[in-house]
Amino acid sequence: MEIAQKVAKATPSRRTFLVGSGAAAGAALLSRYTAQAAAQADSAIAMNIGRGIGDVTGEPLGAGMNGYAVLKQTSTGIQRRQFARTFIFEDASGNRVAHITVDTGLMFQSVQQEVLRRLAARYGDLYHEGNTLITATHTHVAPGGTSGHAMVDLTTLGFRPVTFEAEVSGIIDSVARAHDDIAPSEMLLTIGDVEDTGRNRSFEAFSENPESDKALVPDGVLRTATTLHVLRNGGNIGLISWYGVHPTSFGPEFTEISGDSKGYAAWSMEYAAGVNHRELNDVPFVAAFQTGCAGDVTPNHGLAPGTGPGADQYESAHILGYRQAEGTKGSRISPAPNSGIDSRWKWVDMRNVQVEARFTDNGQPARTGPAVLGAAFAASSQEDGGGDDSLPFDEGARGGSPWVAQVNKVVVPPSAKAIHGNKEMLIPLGYIDGFIQQTHLFHITRIGGITLVSLGFEPTVVSGLRIRRTVAEVLDVDERTVIVQGYTSGYGHYIATPQEYDTQNYEGGATAFGRATLPAVMQIFDTLAAELADGLPNKPGRLHPDATALIPPSPAGNPSHDIPQPGHDFGDVITAPDEPVAQGEWVEVTFAAANPNSDLRKERGYVTVEAPDGSIIADDSHEFTRLVFDKDGLITNAVVSWNTAGSAPGDYVIHFDFAARDLTGRVTPFSASATVTVA
Repeated sequence: MEIAQKVAKATPSRRTFLVGSGAAAGAALLSRYTAQAAAQADSAIAMNIGRGIGDVTGEPLGAGMNGYAVLKQTSTGIQRRQFARTFIFEDASGNRVAHITVDTGLMFQSVQQEVLRRLAARYGDLYHEGNTLITATHTHVAPGGTSGHAMVDLTTLGFRPVTFEAEVSGIIDSVARAHDDIAPSEMLLTIGDVEDTGRNRSFEAFSENPESDKALVPDGVLRTATTLHVLRNGGNIGLISWYGVHPTSFGPEFTEISGDSKGYAAWSMEYAAGVNHRELNDVPFVAAFQTGCAGDVTPNHGLAPGTGPGADQYESAHILGYRQAEGTKGSRISPAPNSGIDSRWKWVDMRNVQVEARFTDNGQPARTGPAVLGAAFAASSQEDGGGDDSLPFDEGARGGSPWVAQVNKVVVPPSAKAIHGNKEMLIPLGYIDGFIQQTHLFHITRIGGITLVSLGFEPTVVSGLRIRRTVAEVLDVDERTVIVQGYTSGYGHYIATPQEYDTQNYEGGATAFGRATLPAVMQIFDTLAAELADGLPNKPGRLHPDATALIPPSPAGNPSHDIPQPGHDFGDVITAPDEPVAQGEWVEVTFAAANPNSDLRKERGYVTVEAPDGSIIADDSHEFTRLVFDKDGLITNAVVSWNTAGSAPGDYVIHFDFAARDLTGRVTPFSASATVTVA
């Protein structure tokens, strides 16, 4: 099965950023951060707050990944496990908000609705669609198949019940832990500079915006992080940080589960604070790194896939994650006086929003229409990768797809052209029920003097600025205290400004509801903000059911039964170092294993590394381990890699725990181990 060759291609460079010093760097950062937060505690806002983490790791073998829409990108292992991180805020009147950040590619209505059903069964009406915000970090290397809308699940070859259950149950665990952790705390908001993290990947489109917009972000990247810090008993216990950059440091050829740069930022701070990601019932610190408005911001500084600031993808993810963690330090912002917790929310059918002239760029009324994706969408982002290069599609900046434009002239009615403008219309999914989410949930949430604006789209940088400006003006608050976050409780593709839309780069082609999508969203939030400001009753509207339970399960990656490598029993060591290895070298051990999808080993993990004194120094949530599965029919071997940097000389035991399925469907656990010597 060419195991050695496959592992050699996948093993990260020894130049990987912070290898050997990751914990020390994280500890130094956390120390500085904690000292600054403590110094500002006197001016923090009092609130009851709870925090919790849950393991949401999906199927590590054979599951299609969300983000790049590349069919061959299916999971083969774990670089780092996935987690949900929840913060619950409660004011003096008992009003609550649950903010949940999930290490996943996209957030879907299917997941949101199932989470709400389970929360209602456990807590009654305490947590509901109006006060439960479920967001995705947008990592492009996490298993998908959880959409409930056919278009997204087609890219993962169907629905994946095992991954869906892992995500939903892990979110519930994080909420339950945060619920039990609620205690008097303080919160404060800071703005911090983020050094050289991201490039605008559609600068030609960005340049079409008015000078008043471009003056705020001259290079098309908002280089500040907004961070909500949580303090308790004079100490620092967590944060939520928003910074707009795509988590696409790992390209579509990468097939191991990872949180990318934002996952690294969270891990480095939590690990430095003493969090054991296999024991999550009582953690000392929770770090959630949200994506914000990242629609047109790439981590690939060379504007081509795999050209981040590091020597390889791993190093780039580490550098960018570390810089985002550094951005949590900053200057305190003074929000409006604490007015407790309040919210307004509404389900909106985006197929037919009548937009008033005051929200459009040309002073004329406009409307949205059923979702249509353009040829520029099919071309994918050529700075981040994805799509299929063999298909005859291109972004506008690279000439577009003239043949699609010619077909549009013949087959597209004038009414659709009026809505979709310059778009070379290719995929009219909005005319087929269940293929794409078209009724979306919009939230405005006040937490103390901070305002969260949440939606299930990917706004570009300037789109986010305009939404923020709209809400701040209606509420008469400092714009810096208004935070816009996408990828929340659903997914509706992109929001480009009308000017960006006209260029039909990827973001414009993926703005599904037409040229007036952003003006429509600004109008929606203008109305919600006015209702919040005036204390008017909420008018939630109604969701449109998705296709959950109607999309067939994916046949890929599901184990019928397992057999061990010929000549071996389950758990046997097939290959391991037979000589001591030098400190700082990667160690690789191959075990006779089984398909891991039979037991995802939630909050236990597959791998641990035991030091000579018996302590566990690494696991499969740790930056110094990697787990790759090599499958050939019913035979699955597991290659565990461990970086020995910083390890004292001695004998270390690599443990691998898994389960195998027999012909009757019975799943039996196995434990395996190998001893390696560090010289």
